[in-house]
Amino acid sequence: MIDIVLGGMMSNRWRHYDLDEWTDNLQEVCGHFHSKTVGGNDLVTGLVEAGSRGGLDMTQVATNLHSVSREVRDVRADHGENMFLLLQIEGRCGVEQMGRQVTVSPGECVLVDSAYPSIFHFDGRFSNHLSVHLPRELLCADRARHLEPGRRVAADDPMALVLGGLVVKLVNTEQEAGEASRLRQLLFGAVRQAFGRDWGEARTPCSELAQRRVEIVQVLIDRHLTDERLTPQWLADRVGISLRTLQNDYAATGTTLSAHIRNRRLLLARDQLMERKRQGRGRTISEVAYASGFNDISYFNRCFRQAFAQSPRDLLNG
Repeated sequence: MIDIVLGGMMSNRWRHYDLDEWTDNLQEVCGHFHSKTVGGNDLVTGLVEAGSRGGLDMTQVATNLHSVSREVRDVRADHGENMFLLLQIEGRCGVEQMGRQVTVSPGECVLVDSAYPSIFHFDGRFSNHLSVHLPRELLCADRARHLEPGRRVAADDPMALVLGGLVVKLVNTEQEAGEASRLRQLLFGAVRQAFGRDWGEARTPCSELAQRRVEIVQVLIDRHLTDERLTPQWLADRVGISLRTLQNDYAATGTTLSAHIRNRRLLLARDQLMERKRQGRGRTISEVAYASGFNDISYFNRCFRQAFAQSPRDLLNG
């Protein structure tokens, strides 16, 4: 059933790609991978189509390659922030990861961890699946359940229908809608249930989960500090919780999320200005402000003075 439900929302506009073009499209949205064709043929039939639905990144991957692999060096080149929930729509796909080898058929699901090497086998036969990108840190934050990448959920398992149904609901829900956050939480819980193993430990108290969410968000802030899209709402979407929940998490630290982002950017700007002072050359104050994530120079100067008791100009001339 899941293949019928999902099939109605996915593209079937297949085209012929040069191998490098198809691989570049995949790497742009899913990270570093290597593609191999059958018999040395450099043409690939299929597509790689990415989009954001319900606050989650999703990618449709259709191909008739021999295989696609992600090696140790590829993992090191990426941050490994995501796990991929693969929902198979057409054809078959063999998946190797963490010592497991499974084959997923239409209606079946498998979880793949971007932080570990993996191989996808197609053997030249056409395959079409939807990959839902899930924040790895958040899924692993619940230590009461150990996720097992490479595990397959069969088509006749009710969890396959649950996972597919939640994905369909997210696809048809606007990211800004309040329901989207609730659906993401339900999907994360369903993924833990479908692919997790109970350690037998007591469930983690809510206060500890909040602390781990803050730790995850702080890592994301450091990784994306100069990105224009870095906002409290973007961070809440990345970890799959509502903005209010994330703001409440941060309240326990004695600051606000917006203040934490601003302070980290100010520290970055100060370091860059100090480097310019030492070298006697470098970016202007305006260039440093923009490069540190600020888009209003007056606001930057005001915040800098409040944080360091001197203006950027005073720091350079002191």
